[in-house]
Amino acid sequence: MATHPTPRGGDAVSKQSWRVGIDVGGTFTDRAALAEDGRVEAQKVLSTPSDQGEGVVHSLTDLDGPATRIVHGTTIVTNLLLERTGARVVLCATEGATDLLELRRQDRASLYDLTVHHPAPLVPRDRVVGVPERRTPHGVERPLTAEGIRVTVRAVLALQPEIVVIALLHAYADDAHERALAEALRAANADLEVVTSADVLPEIREYERTATASAEGYARPTVLRYLERLTGRLAAAGHPAPAVMTSGGGMRPASSAARHAASLALSGPAGGVVGAAAVMRAVGTRDALTIDIGGTSADAGLILGGEPLVEPGGDVAGVPIALPRVLVETVSAGGGSIAWVDDGGALRVGPRSAGARPGPVAFGRGGSEPTVTDAQVVLGRISARNMSGGVLLDAAGARRAVEHKATRLGRTLEETAQAIVDIADAEMARALRRVSVERGVDPRRCALVAFGGGGPLHACALADALSIPEVIVPPFAGVLSAVGLALASERHEIASSLLVACATLTPERIAAEVSKLAAKVEGTERRTFARMRYKGQGHELDVPVHAHDAGASLAARFAALHGSRYGFTLPTDAEVVALRHEAGEPEREAQFVRDASRPAYDAATHTDAGGPARGVVVVGPQAIALPDATLWVALGWCAVALETGGWRLTRL
Repeated sequence: MATHPTPRGGDAVSKQSWRVGIDVGGTFTDRAALAEDGRVEAQKVLSTPSDQGEGVVHSLTDLDGPATRIVHGTTIVTNLLLERTGARVVLCATEGATDLLELRRQDRASLYDLTVHHPAPLVPRDRVVGVPERRTPHGVERPLTAEGIRVTVRAVLALQPEIVVIALLHAYADDAHERALAEALRAANADLEVVTSADVLPEIREYERTATASAEGYARPTVLRYLERLTGRLAAAGHPAPAVMTSGGGMRPASSAARHAASLALSGPAGGVVGAAAVMRAVGTRDALTIDIGGTSADAGLILGGEPLVEPGGDVAGVPIALPRVLVETVSAGGGSIAWVDDGGALRVGPRSAGARPGPVAFGRGGSEPTVTDAQVVLGRISARNMSGGVLLDAAGARRAVEHKATRLGRTLEETAQAIVDIADAEMARALRRVSVERGVDPRRCALVAFGGGGPLHACALADALSIPEVIVPPFAGVLSAVGLALASERHEIASSLLVACATLTPERIAAEVSKLAAKVEGTERRTFARMRYKGQGHELDVPVHAHDAGASLAARFAALHGSRYGFTLPTDAEVVALRHEAGEPEREAQFVRDASRPAYDAATHTDAGGPARGVVVVGPQAIALPDATLWVALGWCAVALETGGWRLTRL
């Protein structure tokens, strides 16, 4: 957890212009501002769950100078999917294929537990309208007639939708039917918002395309209202309109992001991995696992070759969203996760969280149930009186809350506190294994980048659990997600389905397909990826496409990536399923310039206030109070202060 707000600089940085990143978490809203010379100014305020925008604007109150750009990481889409509070959606699907959302992939939620079920679809069956049309991979089998459109429009309007999603079979290959129906719906009701699946995800797999388009429709109205309201608030306070981080690690202006709501599902966590990648490049390390521990959850990620690993998609709150996203595995093991005893007398931690209100008992805001943060206070690893957001630490309250569980368990206070921390550590270690070992990455050849308010507290234990040799605690660790947001470059993505065997692809064909995509988006920095698989596989890998590539070179690159990721290759032909093109501005690197006017590490109080402290060595066990978090150097570990700020930890 944070121990105190970042000290502000002197006159040398006053009236500076800033690139600002703002990350909304379950407990704190973090703001990081980057000056042109690389200086970083950070602030943490308590989040406002009832209206995230209130905390966003409040975090800018003390900014010393104008903000030239504001990039926001938001949990609004994730919350909508978790709480099922999105829009009233009517789905138009091809007759005979109206049960796609119900059928899913016909897989079980749990292989051996028949009582576990998948979450209900975002669109219930009684709000799915069958469209009298059918397209096959080879062409139109049943045309969509004017009468068919009229009947469909009438049925849709009778259901009083807030938004309509159209997902017709094989629209990735030809979306003429989707476009014709959308035009008719807009003509019938000019105020009706319409989403077509070919606009959201023009790729094969009917279920994933329908589910992703449904998620877009479900979230878009709320995201539109939120960003319009936030833009107005910021304008009233003299700030520019915000941009929003996407799940893929780029950012979009609010006007564009509002109509790409499904791409915002992992907005905040993506910012943390982007920030961690910048730190790794600055310290010269290329491969790393990341752990971002906040108040509500912990997010595990992976950086390979200095870049965040981006995957084609995955589930968010049980909803498949098949859009590119920075790999993040989220578990309910944040500092606010509540410790409880089940009916069998076993100690459990999470998934319930104390959140921002009431928060951990130690925050003195009305919390009564012990949390991971309270356990850390009991163990003496968090000791500062004044914490971020104006919170005064109530250590006695934390001890009473943990003591209550200790009495029930028949254990000592310290044993119970350590057990709470160990349970949370075990859950986070499993998440780190899922993003590494399950993808063919050996954690023992990676560093661990630990950030968020709680990341540095748990870093040594997690590194021990996975035999990771080195831990990097970045400068501004407690607000690194916000730093990543401030660094993010504007990026636009577009994709097209291909489904062609590599053996038939010529350089001319590849160049022509890439040119068609590139013409649809603007940007000075461009990258193209081929989504590839072995013929017959049910999953793909994104392979970079280079100039003058032919099918054979793509196949060789795919085989090398498949071998490194999964440990084997197949003697089967490879094929390209889709092409994805990215265009945007050049990425900005953080210099992490330390402010020489700030005091250096104080050995007497074990406090790093953010000043120049290169070469200082701290041997564990010892807690170090950082400007925006707390670092626990465990027994058997030592920490060395880095010139750029932050700490490098290695075993003795």
